[in-house]
Amino acid sequence: MPRYKLTIEYEGTAFVGWQRQDNGFSVQEALEDAADKMDPAGAPHRFFVAGRTDAGVHALGQVAHVDTEKDFPADNVRDALNFHVKPHRISVLAAEQVDEEFHARFSATERAYLYRILNRRGPAAIERGRVWEIRPELDWKAMRDAAQVLLGRHDFTTFRASECQADSPIRTMDMIDIWKDGEEIRINVRARSFLHHQVRNIVGTLRLVGDGKWTRDDLKAALEAKDRRAGGPTAPACGLYLVEVRY
Repeated sequence: MPRYKLTIEYEGTAFVGWQRQDNGFSVQEALEDAADKMDPAGAPHRFFVAGRTDAGVHALGQVAHVDTEKDFPADNVRDALNFHVKPHRISVLAAEQVDEEFHARFSATERAYLYRILNRRGPAAIERGRVWEIRPELDWKAMRDAAQVLLGRHDFTTFRASECQADSPIRTMDMIDIWKDGEEIRINVRARSFLHHQVRNIVGTLRLVGDGKWTRDDLKAALEAKDRRAGGPTAPACGLYLVEVRY
């Protein structure tokens, strides 16, 4: 059966996350319904994804793959899915036919996430639901300095959700970069894979550094504690974006 690699963008506010669930409508369900309409002979279709984003999390460069019964030109797959997925805020940016060895999740070598903090007194109007709004001024340079203790291979239990199903809490953080762009603080992270809520728990803890409540040494001690109770709060989903998956 033909297999297609899809690069996908979506606004996550209205969805219960990527994965099909009983408690609401998911990105996966919307796309699989669209694929069933595009290729009725192959229904029901199943999408496999690089990263199963949570409710409210957005994507600029999510990657999934799907098998079809009919052999379509790749551009036709992109355009047909975009037509049938309306009116949901999902866009298939690109489609390409790949061999059967490709797997959106298991073939990935790196994932990149962006977290956006709007750091100003006035509330968001245009960006509401797409940023974490924090009014007190944060020391983003202190956050950037402290974050460097997270680089490399560590046991990230402190930043792992209690419901995380990963076999091991050991992960390698390839990059964590923080900068300020106008009124927005942006946090970019890269790793081969992440634990459930790892990025959001790291951001919530870095906020304590930005508030002046924690130091770099406090963050290091929290990491070394290997205990979720030693970390900071979980940042809201609305500021998180899956921006790129590398293969």
